[in-house]
Amino acid sequence: MTSWITICDTCKRDGWDAATAPCTDGEALAAKIEVLAESNPDLQTRRVSCLMGCSHGCNIAIQAEGKLNYTLGRFDPEEEGAAQAIVDYAALHAQSETGQVPFRQWPQGVKGHFVTRHPPLPKDS
Repeated sequence: MTSWITICDTCKRDGWDAATAPCTDGEALAAKIEVLAESNPDLQTRRVSCLMGCSHGCNIAIQAEGKLNYTLGRFDPEEEGAAQAIVDYAALHAQSETGQVPFRQWPQGVKGHFVTRHPPLPKDS
């Protein structure tokens, strides 16, 4: 089943300066994630303007129908391996029947970045 990586493209970390930055921190992170996820048929990406987690920027959500969904934040788009860790975790989420990935399988780059977990929506009756 496809897992979606939803990336806030308006995130700006402390110290971001429009005068010197060619794009927002969220746009920079999104560009890296999109390239890395492109070759995985189980993953899709999308950009949104604001996940309302500004104090946790840069923010992303890992989502799939019928599965646990997660919001992660506090990513630095310039940090080596951050985008790869997000894509690797999303791939594990896609492979999981419930969306839950055992901690021992989490890529190091996502540890400490989880902000919220959302249960799957109930099925319509």
